[in-house]
Formats: sequence, C-alpha cells, structure tokens
Amino acid sequence: MAGLRESWRLAAMRTIQERALDLFDERGFAPVKIEDVAEAAGVSPSSIYRYFGTKEGLIVADEFDTWGQETIETVLDGRDPVGSLIEAVVAYEAPRTSAGDSVNPSADIPWRRIRYFFTEPSVRLAAQASLDRASQLIVPILASSAALSPTQARVVANSLAFGYFACLEQWYLDDRARPIAWYVEEGLRPLRELSQK
Repeated sequence: MAGLRESWRLAAMRTIQERALDLFDERGFAPVKIEDVAEAAGVSPSSIYRYFGTKEGLIVADEFDTWGQETIETVLDGRDPVGSLIEAVVAYEAPRTSAGDSVNPSADIPWRRIRYFFTEPSVRLAAQASLDRASQLIVPILASSAALSPTQARVVANSLAFGYFACLEQWYLDDRARPIAWYVEEGLRPLRELSQK
C-alpha cells in the first residue's frame, strides 16, 4: 500500500508541477500565485504547500529531494564521487532522451524547470539551498569511504553539488547543445583528476 500511495503522491506532484510550468511559461513566474496553480491543477493551495513548500519549490522539487542518507550511500561511491554523479545524471537523462518526448510528456519537465534556475533569482536561491542540503548528506559518506578529513569531505561535497549546478548553468547558456551528462563529465573532470591522484 505504501508503494501505491507513494506512486500516487509522485504522480500528483508531477501534475501540479506541469500545470505550474504551463502557467509560468504563459504568464511569467512573478505574476502567478499558488492559488492560480492550485486551480489549474485541481487541488487545494494547502496541497501545494504540503508537497512543495513554496512557489520556488514548484520549480526546484524533483525525485532527488526524497533521497535520504541510505539511498545516497547506494548511489555515491566515495572513492569516485564524480563518476557516481555522472552515472546518476546519465540514468536520470535516459528516460528523457529528447525535449518534447511524445511517449512521455512529463519527460520535458526537468528541462522546462532548469531555465527558471537561471532566470529567476528566488528560484536560483532555492535551488542552491537544495544543493546545500544534498551536500550535507554527502559529507559523512565521503569522510568514511574516501578517508577524507571532515574539512576535505565538506569541500569535496560542496564542489560536487555546486559544480553540478555550474554544469547545469553552462548547459542552459549553451541552449542545451549537448546532454547534461556531457557537461557534468567535462566540467567536473579537473575535480575527478584531483581525486584520483
């Protein structure tokens, strides 16, 4: 039952996010209110606050937000954190092979969302806060599996999280010229080379 409930919750969140993005694309981010999104999605404003917290959360939220320490430990190889990040990005991109995927209309949601990270200052701050939370979960994994000091683990975790954000920004600035995974691999190569020395 919990699996079915979680699937329903994720489907509801995707629907709300799609309606929000439709409104933001049509009217702009600032003029749209939570009540507008609620009406378009056929839910109450309190449901939106419960699922997303803020209007910025409508843009920033994704399935990685539900990852806890255990999930991150299964995904992140502390000896090759950059390689792990690249693998996660490739796996995330796989079902979203192209914008406007006719088989899976929600496949374009990440790409529609990312644009707002770099055009709306409040969304950028919310995205960076989310990355900071992710970084805090990565620190203990790196400290234990990569034999790093707490300070080194914190620097590497933040380099991964905010380096990933910089890769997304370059991908956006290049108008999606290549897959995000290419930007992550190319952008974080110096960090990977340092960690392999």
